[in-house]
Amino acid sequence: MFFTPILPKGKASIVVLVALMCIALSGCDRTRMDKGYEYFPDMAHSYAYQTYSDNPAMADGMTMRTPVEGTVPRHIIPYPYADSFEGRELAGENLFLPFSVNEQVLSEGEALYNIFCSSCHGTQGDGQGKLYTSGKYIIPPTSLISDETKALPQGEVYHVITKGWGLMGPHGSLIQAEERWKIIAFIEDILQAQ
Repeated sequence: MFFTPILPKGKASIVVLVALMCIALSGCDRTRMDKGYEYFPDMAHSYAYQTYSDNPAMADGMTMRTPVEGTVPRHIIPYPYADSFEGRELAGENLFLPFSVNEQVLSEGEALYNIFCSSCHGTQGDGQGKLYTSGKYIIPPTSLISDETKALPQGEVYHVITKGWGLMGPHGSLIQAEERWKIIAFIEDILQAQ
């Protein structure tokens, strides 16, 4: 015995069919921003605030919070030198390249230099990076191949990359400690040797 649905005949069947199609289509996406009707959404849609959205629950209206002062990420040793002339000098006296330089270190240092440094300091280290030569940045960056820069201790260069100096912003949060040393190795062994 076959199952045969019981449908009205004639015009009534067309009306029922159209009504069923309307019900089925009412749950479909009408626009990209309106998902239509959802049944049992549970946790599919978060009520949490987006990172950069306004947040009326906070006094300053911001959702993204800065970490509590003194918070240190795991596996990170806090940088002990202050952002000052004294801190820079101390870093110059106490910090040295912590590993030996080989071809792999220089290759990785060059790649990192091209990512983080060349846009300002230029591919040759002469301070003629794209930001300066394009006119978007009117103050020339420091030449890394000048005699003055060559005379700087490794620790001072590391300090400048980490904390920033003058108009150069700090890159300590962008470049890991070992990678900063690789950049310094590349600057000393390749750029300054030219």
